[in-house]
Amino acid sequence: MRRRSLIGTSLAVVAAMGLAACGGGGDDSGASNTVRVTLANHVWTENIKKALPEFEKQTGLKVEITQLGEDQLSDQYNVKLNAGSGDIDVMMYRPLQEGKLFAKNKYLADLADKVKSNQDWDFSDFQAGPVEATSYEGKPVGVPIITEREVLYYRKDLLAKAGLSAPPKTLDELKAAAAKVQAAEPGVAGFVARTGKSPAVTQFSSFLYSFGGDFVDSSGKSAVNSDAAKQAYAYYGGLIKNHGPANVSTDMSWPEAMAIFTQGKAAFYTEADSLYKNATDPAKSKVSDTVGFAPFPAGPAGSKPYNIPSWALGINDSSKNQGNAWKFIEWATGKQQTLAQQKSGVPSARTSVWANPEGTATYPKDLAEAIAASTEEGVGHDRPLVVKVAQAREFVGQPIVDAIAGKDAAAAADTANEAFQKFLDDEAK
Repeated sequence: MRRRSLIGTSLAVVAAMGLAACGGGGDDSGASNTVRVTLANHVWTENIKKALPEFEKQTGLKVEITQLGEDQLSDQYNVKLNAGSGDIDVMMYRPLQEGKLFAKNKYLADLADKVKSNQDWDFSDFQAGPVEATSYEGKPVGVPIITEREVLYYRKDLLAKAGLSAPPKTLDELKAAAAKVQAAEPGVAGFVARTGKSPAVTQFSSFLYSFGGDFVDSSGKSAVNSDAAKQAYAYYGGLIKNHGPANVSTDMSWPEAMAIFTQGKAAFYTEADSLYKNATDPAKSKVSDTVGFAPFPAGPAGSKPYNIPSWALGINDSSKNQGNAWKFIEWATGKQQTLAQQKSGVPSARTSVWANPEGTATYPKDLAEAIAASTEEGVGHDRPLVVKVAQAREFVGQPIVDAIAGKDAAAAADTANEAFQKFLDDEAK
């Protein structure tokens, strides 16, 4: 009998019903009635735990959940997956942080056949960006469960005072509007966003894509000194330098930038839609009743915000219970469970759920509209798609900091490109 880690919170509920088929398949040579699922601390996880009796009643399976904080989760995966352990069947992971590493090391099972096994589950219902992020070499290795996009947060009252009848639709209009609000309301910044070298990379990515660039080109070479990238770095840095908060630091992540916005000290703020309640909750925001949302403003290449899965479910390739593991994933990511999750405030990757009025009923109307617009041209990554993500962010984030500080963005991009290319070459060895 295999020994299972006792780290975290375990949940085991035994159903009395017989086994019922619900799609799937896979390696059942060591099939067990118990599906061992490792999940992160998240609202999504809490919701799934409450709904588990339904799944167990339908299938006759028993589910054992190990629930961990993000750091603990990473530590456990590092130990167990590196050792080829089969005592994890289903794993919740971050596609853009460790997804490529897990897929390259063959920790994640190929789901190409499984995602086609049940038409009612409907893999085609998942948005393109999140599917791209949970695929490796063209094959799905995960199913996205939680998504986010970058949108424009803004102050309706400040726009009205500045004589602006609508939020900006382009990046040129954003710059002009920020200057206009700043002139009409001394002491208030026209724009705020993340400024830290690594944290800013994710939010900068939408500016990069909207200028027509990316971190890596189609041949796998560094592209952070392309003309589009240089323009994006200069724009982002200049917008914060010229229209951001006075004496702005270059180490802000989202909590610091959000605080400036919610304390009434900025008119515009580009940030992940998943954080919107920080701005609309009166207990957290002094400007909750004046906040509006709009799609990410279009650049020369259009409006191309990231549309990413922050978390996904995959099957451990070493599991001997892959058929039953898929049954759990199929249920947990099905249309019914996904709608229930989204109604509780967990944004999903299913198109049908966003199209369902029930799925957007708890969201501000203008935010739901901004999200709908963002999914159409959304890009499936918000950072370089590499194995050593944290190190890559340091390289591509440096020109952001330099541009905010008023240095030559183009020169900074050239320097970063050389370092990032060496990094890519080393990683490819």
